[in-house]
Amino acid sequence: MFKGAITAIVTPFTENGELDLESLKGLVEFQIKNHIDGIVPCGTTGESPSLNEEEHVEVVKTVVDAANGKVPVIAGAGSNSTEHAIELTRKAADIGANATLHVCPYYNKPTQEGLYRHFSAIAKAVDLPIIIYNIQGRTAVNMETATLARLAKEHSNIVGVKEASGNVAQMMDVINELPKNFAVISGDDNLTLPLMALGGKGVISVASNIVPKEMHELCKYALDGDLESAKRLHYHLLPLFKGIFIETNPIPIKAAVAMKGMIKEAYRLPMCEMKPENKEKLRNILKSLKIL
Repeated sequence: MFKGAITAIVTPFTENGELDLESLKGLVEFQIKNHIDGIVPCGTTGESPSLNEEEHVEVVKTVVDAANGKVPVIAGAGSNSTEHAIELTRKAADIGANATLHVCPYYNKPTQEGLYRHFSAIAKAVDLPIIIYNIQGRTAVNMETATLARLAKEHSNIVGVKEASGNVAQMMDVINELPKNFAVISGDDNLTLPLMALGGKGVISVASNIVPKEMHELCKYALDGDLESAKRLHYHLLPLFKGIFIETNPIPIKAAVAMKGMIKEAYRLPMCEMKPENKEKLRNILKSLKIL
């Protein structure tokens, strides 16, 4: 279930800052039409910190309903409060999500034992597959391989990790030391191919918001062992991978989706629009790749 290109989908807002659920349905339909392998609502790219709990549930439900079982939906349910993470996980299960994505608790800076207890409590509370999201750059804490292995051994519903540490050596250790059926998934578009060449299963992608077909193909080539084709597509898309991180994610990708006319370019503070010069750089990249 958890392999290939999985889109960390943006959350569209109206010009007055309300949820734009009709546009969200359209985005899901666009993803499925272009052969995406899964969708993650309410992740970092979905501006989950800016959603209240009612909105969070609405977004997940809208994606589950629009996907209609055609692709797995992995609902973002992470929190730096274990109790709140369990509550969001239960709601995701009730809505019909296929799995949940849980970022390592941020700001608190728990120890490895604290991380172990946090994820153990969630795994025990709700019988739904869990993918752990390891991104030290945003959370200030790294999930060490030994802790991840301990969790996977003790909880059968902890099934994978979204690796966005940027540490390829650590990723290799995770692939090598955890069970073969444990899904190691890239959290960085530009590391998708390197990670998959080492045995990773795919990517939870930002870029696939606008190039789902190409990201699906890149992952399929890699999974099939056709690394030459995967490499050609990787280098073709590399300017995009760099361009969508000119500023903090998800600002550039939302601007790009808006340039395609699929959503309004609307954010919630503290996210705001791009600097004009950066937006022009992004537009030129999209034009050069014939995305616009």
